Parts: sequence; structure tokens; C-alpha cells
Amino acid sequence: MTEQPAHISDLIGPVIRDLTHRSGRDLNRWLHQVDRLRGCSDPVRLTGEVSTLDPANGEVLHHYSTGSEPHGQLLVRCGNRRASRCPACAETYRADTFHLIRAGLLGGDKGVPATVSTHPRVLATLTAPSFGPVHRGPDKQGQADVCHPRRTGPACFERHASGDRRIGQPLDPDTYDYVGHVLWNAHAGKLWHRFGIYLRRHLGMAAGLTRAEFSRQVRLSFAKVAEYQVRGIVHFHAVVRLDGRGPEGGIDAPPAWATVELLSETIESAAKAVRLDVPDSDGETSRDLCWGAVDVRPIASTGPDGSALSEAAVAGYVAKYATKAAETSGTLDRRIKRSDLARLEQHGATEHAARLIRTAWELGNAEAHPDLAPLRLRQWAHMLGFRGHFSTKSRAYSTTLTALRRVRLEYRQARDLGRLPYDPATTLVLANWKYAGQGYTAGESALAASLAPPPTTPHDREGGGIPHGSQALPHP
Repeated sequence: MTEQPAHISDLIGPVIRDLTHRSGRDLNRWLHQVDRLRGCSDPVRLTGEVSTLDPANGEVLHHYSTGSEPHGQLLVRCGNRRASRCPACAETYRADTFHLIRAGLLGGDKGVPATVSTHPRVLATLTAPSFGPVHRGPDKQGQADVCHPRRTGPACFERHASGDRRIGQPLDPDTYDYVGHVLWNAHAGKLWHRFGIYLRRHLGMAAGLTRAEFSRQVRLSFAKVAEYQVRGIVHFHAVVRLDGRGPEGGIDAPPAWATVELLSETIESAAKAVRLDVPDSDGETSRDLCWGAVDVRPIASTGPDGSALSEAAVAGYVAKYATKAAETSGTLDRRIKRSDLARLEQHGATEHAARLIRTAWELGNAEAHPDLAPLRLRQWAHMLGFRGHFSTKSRAYSTTLTALRRVRLEYRQARDLGRLPYDPATTLVLANWKYAGQGYTAGESALAASLAPPPTTPHDREGGGIPHGSQALPHP
């Protein structure tokens, strides 16, 4: 017998009774907290208090406590970048990443000079090699070709339409190199680091410069995001830019020899030259890891000209991957426990992802594989071995995510300054907060989902922060 979902009208009544019973205020305060969350679906619950003091005489100018809040707790945004966990917070992260990438392409904003738009810039995509044939889906134009029409070895003569769950799954799981797949993911960050070293060397050699001379004249700036292919392996999309080194570490125009063509050629040659020797699973031999296919496309200053990409298109293309993680390849979006290993498919993992998770868990046994212990593969089994950051950049590329968040915080504080009865710059704030849990109850979640969040502005996307001073007071 199929269980029918509960109607929202059956849930709202108990929720309202529960909230009014636990809160010293009416339901409006809970609704106000949900409104401040701006659509966050997995809020963090905090308990505690904050006091604003006059440092001259110790007078308490304002005091806030969560004791009078619904459930005695304050709800704040989770800030999770995963779209599968919280679409609202992930959208904030995506928008921040877009502006970070765009600032490094266009300049003239966020501390980046406008002249960077004339520097050599490319979008480079570095992928992993093959660890076994997998089912192929439609190409970028949507054309579904015959999958693997082979006379010998694993073959597939079908044309897989978009959405086919077999896409990305091995043709022959028994011969697929699951160990190599997991180890490549685990060392992807090191491969990228070594690629950066090789790229600087190849650029210097192409210009006839020593390493020291190259470092004095040119700075290699980049911003990259990691994306999982449907087969469950990481590849990187990176905006790479060549800058000249100005006085006091500033950004200047690069030398005349630094061209887009040279940058494109050296990215391909450097990627092909990278080799990383790592311990294998047997503890006796080693593996030689390398990059697979490399795609490099120049970035245009105006619009696409057939071969180049526009700045806005690149920023949007790169930023959209910042909120996606391994769950897009059929794995889970949370860490794995030993008890989960036997029922990974029941939790939604594909057969291929489940084998990768179990392989990572087995390789993470420090007693059986001591050489692999530093990789902490059991901790990152749900990520199929990858343990790097999904969004990174070089220091001089553009602004930081922290700086963008600080701007929003300062905007909100300036907006609320007019209704404060004191100057926050001359006060002392004492706060004591404790973590009390995360997420809504089932009834709260249904009620919160039924409330359409108001339109957000760039400065309001991170609403729902910890109250400061009289900002903790309920709005009329």
C-alpha cells in the first residue's frame, strides 16, 4: 500500500500550537526569523545572549537573549554551498563566485585595475585520464552518438538519451580501475599544484627567461572550480591570466611576449609534462598519475567571435559549478559511516558510486594500507576520494569571498545604524553563543516551505545573522 503524503493543513496546526507553547511571543516572531533566513532550508539553531555595554561606565545599553525566542533558539543561515543541501545558501555562494570570477576578468572593481581586461586570459579545462570505458551520453550539441561500437572488448551499440542513468557507468565494472580512480581523485589537488609549477617553467623557457627572471617580470593569476564528471571523477575549470608585476606587488601590464597564443600552448605542454608518482594500494609499487584531455579557449574582451568566450559567459559558466559536488555523479552529500556501506544503493547512490565509496573505505584502512593513511580516504569516501577545495584562486586574481561577505555585513549595519540609540563604534559587545542543532522540525519545514521568501537584493542574500545590539529586537 502506498503511503499518501501528509497535507500541509494537517501539519500547520500542530506547528503553530508547538511554537506558541514554547515561545513567550506570538507566531509572528517565528515568521520573522524565517523571513530573515531568506529561504535557507537547513538553518543552524543557536542559544545564548549578547550584551552591548558603554565602556566608559559599564552601563548595559542593550541585552538580547534567545530565551524568549520560539523554542528558546535563534535561527541563522546554514551557509552551505551545496545546492543539494540548501539551494538558497548555495545561490549566495554561486553569486559570490560569479562576482569574484568576473572582477578578475573585467577589473575596474573590487580592487582589480580595469587594465586586466587587456591581459592574456584563457579558460582551461583539465580532465582525468580514463580508468575504463563508461557509457557515453549526448555531446555538447545534444547529439547522441552510438556509445561504444567495438568489435572486441566491452561494447555498447545504444544511443543514450540525456537523463539515462547508465551514462557514466562502466561498461564492465569488473575490469574498471576503481583503485586508480580513487587515488587520482585523492591526488587531484597535488596534480593541480604541480601543473602550476610546470606552467611557470614552460612560460619562462618559451620567453627565454630563467625562473627568477620570470618571477620578477610576470605573475600567473588564476581562479578555478572543481567539477565532478558523471563518471565520478574530478576535473577543473580554471580562468588563467598573465599579469605583469608592478611596484609594491601591484598588477601591471604583462611583457609584449606574453600573448594568449603562448599561454594556450604552454598550458597544454605543461599539462602533458606533469607526472605524479604515488604509492599504490599494494604498498610495494607506485602509480604514475597524469592529466587526461586538456581544453583551452581564449576569453574575449567583448563578445564571442566563434572561438573565444565573453567574460560574463565564462564567469557564469565557472560559477555554476561552485555549488555542485560529488552528489551530481550519483554519490551521497554527507560523510559515510561503516554502517552505511551495506546500504549505499538504498540511500540513492548508483552502483558505480557505491563501488567507488567502498573502494575508498577499504583503501582508508590505515593498518592494511599505511602508505595511504595521509589521504584520509574514509573521511572523504563520500567525495570518492577528493579532499580539495571546490573553489580556489591565486592571491592577486581578484577579491575574496570573505571580503564580499564583509561588504554585505557592513551594508546591513549601516542600514540599521539610524535606528540604534547609540553609536556602535563606541560600545563594547559581549556575546555567548552555543550550537543547539540544525534544521527545521518536519512541521516547521512544511510551514516554512509554504512561505514564499521575498525578493532578495545582493546585500540581503546573507540575512539571518546573529543579532548585534538592538538588531535583535523584533521588528514592528
